[in-house]
Amino acid sequence: MNVDALRPEDEPSPEAYRAHIRELEARLEESEETLAAIRRGDFDAVVVEGPNHERLVYTLENADRPYRVLIEQIQEGAFTLGLDGTLLYCNRRLAIMLGEPQERLIGRCLRDFVREDTNLDALVQRAMSAPVRDEIELVAPDGAQRATVLSLSHFEGQGEQPLLCGILTDLTEQRRNMRALADAHARLQSESVERERVEEALRQSQKLEAVGQLTGGVAHDFNNLLTVIKSSTDLLKRPELPEERRRRYVEAISDTVDRAAKLTGQLLAFARRQALRPEVFDVGTSLLAVAEMLDSVTGARIIVDAQIPDAPCYIRADLSQFETALINMAVNARDAMGGQGTLTLRLLGGRPMPAIRGHAGSRCTFAAVSLSDTGIGIAPDVLPRIFEPFFTTKEIGKGTGLGLSQVFGFAKQSGGDVDVASKPGAGTTFTLYLPQVERAPEKADAGARDERHLEGASLCILVVEDNLDVGRFATQILEDLGHSTVWATNAEEALVEIEKVPFRFDAVFSDVVMPGMGGIALARALEQRLPDLPVVLTSGYSHVLAQEGVHGFDLIQKPYSVEELSRVLGKVAGRARIGARTR
Repeated sequence: MNVDALRPEDEPSPEAYRAHIRELEARLEESEETLAAIRRGDFDAVVVEGPNHERLVYTLENADRPYRVLIEQIQEGAFTLGLDGTLLYCNRRLAIMLGEPQERLIGRCLRDFVREDTNLDALVQRAMSAPVRDEIELVAPDGAQRATVLSLSHFEGQGEQPLLCGILTDLTEQRRNMRALADAHARLQSESVERERVEEALRQSQKLEAVGQLTGGVAHDFNNLLTVIKSSTDLLKRPELPEERRRRYVEAISDTVDRAAKLTGQLLAFARRQALRPEVFDVGTSLLAVAEMLDSVTGARIIVDAQIPDAPCYIRADLSQFETALINMAVNARDAMGGQGTLTLRLLGGRPMPAIRGHAGSRCTFAAVSLSDTGIGIAPDVLPRIFEPFFTTKEIGKGTGLGLSQVFGFAKQSGGDVDVASKPGAGTTFTLYLPQVERAPEKADAGARDERHLEGASLCILVVEDNLDVGRFATQILEDLGHSTVWATNAEEALVEIEKVPFRFDAVFSDVVMPGMGGIALARALEQRLPDLPVVLTSGYSHVLAQEGVHGFDLIQKPYSVEELSRVLGKVAGRARIGARTR
């Protein structure tokens, strides 16, 4: 069968397809050869047929025109260079940078426009093998210098004559901006230093004002106390003074000393310099006891509402200082309510401490103890100063201004903080944050009950005190109580006395602050040498105690009473004897 007889008459034959393909291949080969010739520069122009069968002529100049326009418009100086440094082409921007017309630059050496110490030949040689980038200084005809960055590389595909193409980037504006930034930075630094100087001067001024206020408050209160003591001692010197009046003056002196001790304690609490006696206790139980006490002393018109959860909440702090802080806050609340209103005591455990007065908070677990009143509130301009010592808005004689400063110092020294929220006319809430612990307080040793039987026993006490008046008075007190004493004026002398007869003493009563070895160092040394010998420390103030605590030793704060001294010495001596007996 003839296949061609079955094909439609208008459909090309396979031979026609093959002929058309050969024609296309020939035209493609011709195009490739023409393109190669154009690239080699064999033609001055190319004639092609347009879409409407018109003849289109493309010269090499026309083909390069877009690129020439681009080179002329860029903001960098562009050029081509011979191996001897001769400029073969340059754009308008380079002519401006060199300060010469374009037509006068062609054929001149670039070396004529750079600083004399520039090794242009070395840069050209390096550029033949790899692109070069370096900073050079251009020199204008008037002698002005211009910092630039030179980029130079080998120009490929240029026949037998090797050429280099280069770019010069002007750094004048960049350097100007950098100088402006440097000047601005210097001004900012100068302004910052001046601002810090002004702020420091302001802080010093505030410190001086606070010190002046503190000094005045301390002088005022202590002069009042000293007046009572001085008057009482003068009256006690009168002959034939009735016994009843003599007893009254002695009690006045004793009460005044107690008030002076409380005043110094409040000052040390604010400064976070008091020696705390931390212990683990249930906050809820203590808060409930304080609430019951407040309910009995605040008057019938003030309702005390204690909101305490059933679950125990333990903290480790100085119980006495904690209760004092609660009372100080409650007294302020009572005065703010004018003797009538509701005082709410609330305990929330397991709370993080928020940021307070610009200080970062903590995600650790805290017990939050809050006291809220329905009083007049605190004015916004007064609120930032309420924790300052001796600052008070109460009438003269109504308060010392040390209550809230004690709360602040106790909270900070215990690892917590105190926050306050108040709105005039809507009451005030103080919230005391203290670190919470999980373990319950340890049970007291059953043997401690036997200590009472030893409080009245005669003991041999080594007194270590560098102050002659205090040492003489302490030994007299102990001897009047029926004890025998040996007095050492420093820790080194005390160690010598103990070395003479190691088991001679029942207890050591030592001051903390002394020249040479201090009381804590002495106690530690005796703890290693004679672990059964009890040591009782005493101090009016010690930065070591404030920062590090008592290290497990018993402490009696100055001024101390005769009863307290006798009780503590009897207790520690009793513990030592019980411990020795059980071993």
